[in-house]
Amino acid sequence: MSDAPEGPYVRYEVAGGFATLTLDSPHNRNALSARLITELLAGLERAGTDAAVRGVVLTHTGNTFCAGADLKEAVDADPAAAADIRTRWMISVLRGILEMPKPVVARVDGNVRAGGMGILAACDIAVAGRNSSFGLTEVRIGLAPFMISLPLLPRVSARAAARYFSTGETFDAAEAERIGLITVAAEDPAAETDRLCAELRKGSPQGLAESKRLVNADLLTAFDRSAEDLAKRSASFFGTPEVIEGMTAFFQRRPPGWAE
Repeated sequence: MSDAPEGPYVRYEVAGGFATLTLDSPHNRNALSARLITELLAGLERAGTDAAVRGVVLTHTGNTFCAGADLKEAVDADPAAAADIRTRWMISVLRGILEMPKPVVARVDGNVRAGGMGILAACDIAVAGRNSSFGLTEVRIGLAPFMISLPLLPRVSARAAARYFSTGETFDAAEAERIGLITVAAEDPAAETDRLCAELRKGSPQGLAESKRLVNADLLTAFDRSAEDLAKRSASFFGTPEVIEGMTAFFQRRPPGWAE
């Protein structure tokens, strides 16, 4: 029997002028499955066109905000074809958050890994509970943070990027705040998010839109310049011997050959 939720993988609710998109696929740690990505894109589009919505809160159920790509789904499909589709979906998600003319606030109280780090970095404001943890684990399965480097590199310090892209080690919320990945590490992330949303409601819709456009202009220019090349590079790595070994080792819960 499947332990997948019967309801939506992304729940949509509006209250107080903010749409809350809740990643609700805890059976696979809110991994970026085809279904979750499709519902997330639909939710972002809905929020972006709803005149009653002043901003978006992106949050999660379970102990993980997002674990990155759904590796089981990737293994079950043709690796190269599935990777190409997923990288393009990821471009759509990241760009959708960055270019939406409304502020997007991430509220995290748990783990963030791999592709989830890109989504977090794309958000305008990121609040995380102090017990949250973060990691760019792609290197440990033979990959690199290709697409998600677009929002990540402008947000975090160069030294931190060099370290965490290469080691795949995890770090805590205090470190995430120090390097610029998150806006604030909070004892009560829900209360801090509510406080920030109250501050955002004081801004006019056009003022918020233009302020966001100013902040993200260079980032979106980089998307136009690099996204297609990064998508091709990312897709080309799936199906390579190192990635096959990395994914096999992951599912077998053992170190890959190069780490032994």
